[in-house]
Amino acid sequence: MQQWKCTVCGYVYDPVEGDADNGVPPGTPFEELPDGWACPICGAGKDLFEKI
Repeated sequence: MQQWKCTVCGYVYDPVEGDADNGVPPGTPFEELPDGWACPICGAGKDLFEKI
């Protein structure tokens, strides 16, 4: 699965790990994150992430 990096703070979303602190289970691809999901570090929206 493809990882995505926040262009604001550098946080990397890894779909293998998910984002348990924000209710995203492991195995969730970036494209399937909820519309309201934001970077857990800086709050940037999904539109400010890029594939790495």
